Amino acid sequence: MDLATLMFISYRAMDERVVTAMQDAGFDITPAQARLAQRISDGGSRLTDLARQAQVTKQTASVLVAALEVKGVVERVPDPQDGRARLIRFTPAGRAAARRAQVIVARVEREWAEHLGPELTAGLREALTVLREVTDPYR
Repeated sequence: MDLATLMFISYRAMDERVVTAMQDAGFDITPAQARLAQRISDGGSRLTDLARQAQVTKQTASVLVAALEVKGVVERVPDPQDGRARLIRFTPAGRAAARRAQVIVARVEREWAEHLGPELTAGLREALTVLREVTDPYR
């Protein structure tokens, strides 16, 4: 199996665990909404930046943000840098959801580290970090 497929399988396993745990905790969020929400910066993000980082169209990002707004997870506020632009930022409920997701991610990473051992875990993190330097235009 090629490396990209192996990475994708692990990514989807993490994705599934996080979304399922979020839903079990009462946060009604879809995988697509979660993938977009995980890219929202602490100070808020512009829709175009979220779309680019999530590798979706601006229209798709807009639909996902609108659904998150209806659920009370995010809000759109004026961008202090540009009065014409809007920022998407977490509401207090959204911040609570993001913190919950971070706890779940940390738990899964600990499970993986226990399975792999410290050397393989460190090597995997290092290899993926180096690979990101040449593959991620948004880092």
